[in-house]
Amino acid sequence: MEEASSSSMRVVQPSLSNALPHFAPLFVFPLVVVAAARGGWWIAAPIVFFMLADHFDRLFGIEERNMDPATTAESQLFLYKLSLWIWAVLWPVVFVFAILQMAAGHLSLWEIGLMVVVVAMVAQSVFVLGHELVHRRALWERRLGEFLLASVSYPHYATEHVYIHHPRVCTPLDPGSAPKGLGFWQYLPREVANNLLGAWRFERRRLARRRLPVWHYTNAFWRYAVELVFWYGLIYAIAGWVAIAVFVVLCGSVVFSMKISNYVQHYGLRRIRMPHGRFEPVKPRHAWSAAYKFTNWLYYNMQRHADHHTSNRRYPLLQHYGEADSPQLPSSYIQMNGLALFPKRWFELIDPLVDRQRAQFYPEVDAWSAYDSKAFAARPDAFDAIAEIHASSPMLAEWIDETPELLDVLREREFTDLELPEGVGLDPEAEDIARRGLARLYWTRELGPSEMMEQLDDIHTQDAGEAVDAAREWSNGKVFQICMHAIRDSLTADETGLALSRVAEVSIAKALAAVEEDLEDRGVPSGSGGVVVAVSGPLASENAAPGTKLDVVFVRHGTAGRYHGSLIRRFQSAIRALSRRNLLLAQLPKRGGVGEVLSMAAFEERLGSTGSDDEGAALKEARCVFASGDHGVRRRFESLLRGGSG
Repeated sequence: MEEASSSSMRVVQPSLSNALPHFAPLFVFPLVVVAAARGGWWIAAPIVFFMLADHFDRLFGIEERNMDPATTAESQLFLYKLSLWIWAVLWPVVFVFAILQMAAGHLSLWEIGLMVVVVAMVAQSVFVLGHELVHRRALWERRLGEFLLASVSYPHYATEHVYIHHPRVCTPLDPGSAPKGLGFWQYLPREVANNLLGAWRFERRRLARRRLPVWHYTNAFWRYAVELVFWYGLIYAIAGWVAIAVFVVLCGSVVFSMKISNYVQHYGLRRIRMPHGRFEPVKPRHAWSAAYKFTNWLYYNMQRHADHHTSNRRYPLLQHYGEADSPQLPSSYIQMNGLALFPKRWFELIDPLVDRQRAQFYPEVDAWSAYDSKAFAARPDAFDAIAEIHASSPMLAEWIDETPELLDVLREREFTDLELPEGVGLDPEAEDIARRGLARLYWTRELGPSEMMEQLDDIHTQDAGEAVDAAREWSNGKVFQICMHAIRDSLTADETGLALSRVAEVSIAKALAAVEEDLEDRGVPSGSGGVVVAVSGPLASENAAPGTKLDVVFVRHGTAGRYHGSLIRRFQSAIRALSRRNLLLAQLPKRGGVGEVLSMAAFEERLGSTGSDDEGAALKEARCVFASGDHGVRRRFESLLRGGSG
């Protein structure tokens, strides 16, 4: 662990005078009791108590001195611990007293409303006290911490915080560590959900390691359930369902305020990933600090959060780290928590400080976009590929941020078997040639249209809608793999265009074949002819690229005109649906026709037109990707393209 900076190595001795300021939070309890008992203007007293915190911070200044953990005995901390224990005992008593007074009938409706606000303001400290206690070694202190957390309906925090947040802090594995650029309102729902789910998953894994069922009595959630039943039962016994509703609102506001604090404490700070794949150890640089004296008295040194994550010390022994070791907030946690509610103002103030922290502590890291990406948050194990993509292709970086699941296709054997491992014994030039050769051979020779169609046929679908979705998902995976080979120079531009064109044509053909099958179930009219679906432009010249515009022409021939018209309309709908969220094909408009519909005679006439830049010239480059009906219609179409009479 890094040492505190020299400016903060001045030692403060444990003593009565130094411990007394930490009794300041207890003064709010008599104010709440009087306010609940008498109502009226007395309710303003506890509100003013909290509102003055910022003014007291300016009055008392900052505290950069530290106790020396090496020379301070546990017995010397008794008064400091006593303040904490008294708060933990007084809170349930005063809380219940306030509820009883609100239910007694002597307070007006507006007074009850203000008392709910007062109780909620005091209850915000429940997480500070509960947090301190659940970290202690003594079992009774941990259980007391859980009991306090249950009083605001959040006992599972005891599991999630200790066993998930602490070991994973400042990594994408911890939802509580907000990456740079993520606003509080985006952060909040995921953090709340993952607190509960993460705690449950941890308990389930812990019991599984011991070969015990998830419902075993040692599952902490049984304790949490009992504690919650106690609190909700007590509130109901005092004032019924109305009180329960008020209690739920109160708990929600307290959890909300705690989440703001969690957001601020680690915003934008990241532990770098080491070459061996693990994250660097937690250091003071991985939490925001503030040295404001009164706020640290009021919230038991909560703002010395940097040392809390590098030690398990009791709050009076937490060390202050200066700017040389830990990033400093420009204001207290209270002020910064309020600012975090306004993302634009928050980013304007804090993002430059994040950049300064990164430049100070990680001068060797040239780019942080991979660490800040949504893809890294969703797929932390794929960091090497994410970093490579962010350094090479902004387009692919945008893809994986929107759809992190794409990274999973890089683990498939179809991709990994083509990636020659580093250091296989060849000289660098031969190794590079071998790596390129594997990819080129596969994508230009081994995986042709028929092999691609076999892969798609292995995906079971029941109707055209499912087939379109399957074709799109398959296509996106293949496009991503091909583009990864391209940025690694394993495929040339021409080879990339060829492979992408084949993917597009096969996915279109699969979707249209499913449409044909759906319509055939209703019966196919007798008569010859059919419908040809052809593409022109980059797809026809086998030079496709991501975002390729889809130019389609439908050519029909034969006597079943009504059937062919219905089939073409369904083809158009399927192609439009296929183009949505498609990495290769540009999305087609939601309204209007898709492509041009021609009879075979009109197509032949159009081909006969002259000029290098007219529609006839474009049609001469068209290529059939799907044909419905008898085989003669496709042969006639291709014969016309070759210049024959059909």
